[in-house]
Amino acid sequence: MPNSPNRIADELAGRLRLERETLVRRWLERISARVSLARNRVFPTDDLINHVPILIDGVADYIQNPEDGIDARVPATAKARELGALRHSQGFDAYQILKEHELFGAILTSFLTDRIDQIGAGASPSEIAACWNRLARALELIRQATFAHFLQLASERVREREERLRRFNRMVSHELKNRVSAIRGAGGILSESWIGEEQRSRFVQMVSENAEGLQRVLENLEQMSRLDSDSRQQQNVLLPQAVAEAARQLRDAAEAHKVMIHVDPALPVVEVNAAVVELCLTNYLSNSIKYANPKAADRWVKIGAELIPPSASRHGGELIVAVRDNGVGVPTASREKIFRQFYRAHADTITGVEGTGLGLSIVRETVESLGGRAWAEFPEDGVTVFAFALPSRREADAAAAGVTRAARAPLPAL
Repeated sequence: MPNSPNRIADELAGRLRLERETLVRRWLERISARVSLARNRVFPTDDLINHVPILIDGVADYIQNPEDGIDARVPATAKARELGALRHSQGFDAYQILKEHELFGAILTSFLTDRIDQIGAGASPSEIAACWNRLARALELIRQATFAHFLQLASERVREREERLRRFNRMVSHELKNRVSAIRGAGGILSESWIGEEQRSRFVQMVSENAEGLQRVLENLEQMSRLDSDSRQQQNVLLPQAVAEAARQLRDAAEAHKVMIHVDPALPVVEVNAAVVELCLTNYLSNSIKYANPKAADRWVKIGAELIPPSASRHGGELIVAVRDNGVGVPTASREKIFRQFYRAHADTITGVEGTGLGLSIVRETVESLGGRAWAEFPEDGVTVFAFALPSRREADAAAAGVTRAARAPLPAL
């Protein structure tokens, strides 16, 4: 690298490069203490952990030769953008990104303050001021690169959610139109004097079934609308309360189908969004009850949950809620399609079961809009598991995970 006319800048840059591993460890300790991520999750791969050393090298290069700049061609800029992508995937928010860079800047500022005191004898005030200005500028350029990429990815996620909402609106509009048309058609025929008693009974049943379908869609819409309200107005409850409420709502239907609902008594005691958890659980439970195995003497649905700490999952910290049943199951050919809109796995094989084909797709749309996921598992013959996971990165939740893991059996043992 060409010589700089500023001796202090040359020496400071050299010290930064020489002691960067110490600075990296110091930064890693401080950022790990700020978020609910274990040290090996802050940078989960060897490749990613090279971000901070390269960022420090970028700062050193800029202090020594500011005319080279820190632009898209410089490795430090590329690493800063990758850091923004990593933090976005880990669910960091804008405040955490800014705090992370604040800590990074504070560590480098403290380091350079100590080193200037050691090597600054004979340096002019203008040389020292130039070093500080270059440091501040380098930190700002790196922060901008990280934050700009983070915001770009966040904006793309917002657009995806908007598109998901448009699809959901089209889906609901289609369902409502079909239900209303069926009710109007059946109601019109009921007013005719020529229909017999058997036909009249069938059309009355059609009106009743479609009215119930409308009510289910409207209830789903009501719950979905609460997800978009101001977070201060959303109701947060403890997970056992939300599970109990969902089970209560489906109690009569379960009794009618002779299905027992079992709730794991060792559910993690963490706060959840009541609307989200109840919406997802009522859809899962409703499916389990409707598709109970009529040949089984003992028909059951079991609800369990597990809090996974950030260090134990490639998805980061998660609250996983699962509904397990011994119903009729899902045909192998249908398993990849069951979360599609309007898809009904048993539409051609099981009669007398009311459904819109919306429930599972609503669950997936809901949890994915919050950064979670929904899926199904088929671990053994006669058993089906529907699960959803919601991000959980709070320190309190991470602490609770240790308690619940020690106090309960693993989720698959339910």
